[in-house]
Amino acid sequence: MTRTMQQLDIFADSRDVMLRNDVLAPLQRRDVAAARTALAQFAGEYPDDGALPAMTVLVRELGNGSTAPFADHAALDIAHRHLEDGVVPAARRVLPAQSVQPWLAPCWRALAQRAASLAFRGAGAGNHADSHAAPLWLLAGDWAAARAAVEGIESWWRIQAPFAWMTEARYRADGLDAAWPLLAGLAWLAPARFVALLPTLSDASLDALRRRFDAGFPGTGEVDDYAWFPAWLLVVKPALAGRLGEARVQRDQVASRATALLAEILRREHEGDQHELIGLRQELSRLHAGLFDTYMATRKVQHR
Repeated sequence: MTRTMQQLDIFADSRDVMLRNDVLAPLQRRDVAAARTALAQFAGEYPDDGALPAMTVLVRELGNGSTAPFADHAALDIAHRHLEDGVVPAARRVLPAQSVQPWLAPCWRALAQRAASLAFRGAGAGNHADSHAAPLWLLAGDWAAARAAVEGIESWWRIQAPFAWMTEARYRADGLDAAWPLLAGLAWLAPARFVALLPTLSDASLDALRRRFDAGFPGTGEVDDYAWFPAWLLVVKPALAGRLGEARVQRDQVASRATALLAEILRREHEGDQHELIGLRQELSRLHAGLFDTYMATRKVQHR
C-alpha cells in the first residue's frame, strides 16, 4: 500500500469520528439547530453508524420544548417512560459519563414543572401511585423543589412514597447526619422502601452499617427486618441517639416503640438508674428477644 493510500484510509477512518464529534458538541451545549445540521450531515455520510440512533433520539428530545401541563397522570407516565426507556439510554450511549446527568437534568426539570398541578394519587392509584412532581425534581437534582413538592402532599409523613422522596431530598441537601431522623421513620413505615433507597443514596458509611446489620441482626431474613434497623443502630452506634431521637415515633409500629425504649434505656444507663433499667430491659425483651440479646451482649463486654 502506498503512503498516499494509507493517508486516505486514515482520513476515511477519522472522518466519522470528526462528524460524530460535530454532533456531540452542540448536543452538549443543547444547541438544537446546530445539532440537527450536524446530525443530518453525519447521517448522510454514515447512515449505518452505531451511534446514529442514540444521537437522533437526543436531538429530537432537544427539540421537544413542550411546557404544557400534563392533562392527567397517564400523560405524565407516558412522558416519564419515554425519558427513562429512550432518552436516558441514548444519553449513556453517546455522551461522556460525566455529562449524562447534567444533560438529563433539564429534561427531568421540564417534566416536573409540567407535572406540578397533578395531585398525589396514593397507593390505590395502581400504576400511577408514584406519578408526581417530587421524584422528578429528585432526578433533576433540585432538592429544594422536591421537598416543597412533598410538603404539598397532605400527611406525607404517613405515606410511603412521599416519605421516601422527602428522605432522599433531605439526604441530598444536608447529608447523612441530618437525614437520620427521616431514615429511621422510613425504616419503620416502609422497610422495603428504606432498603430500596440505600443503593440510590450510595453512602459508604450507611452501606457499611447495612452490611453489619445483614450479617448480625437476629431477624427472620425478610425485608421487614429493616424496620428494626434504627433500634439496632442505637445498640451499635449509641452516639446516634440524639439524631434518632428527633424521629417522629410511630406508636403503631413495634420497631419504632422499641427504638424509643432503647433510647430511654441508654438515658437511664447514663444516669445510673438501675431500678428502672430492670423493667425497661424486660419490656425490650418482650418486644424483640433477639435485639435484647444483642443489646445485652454489648453490656457484658463493657462490664468484663
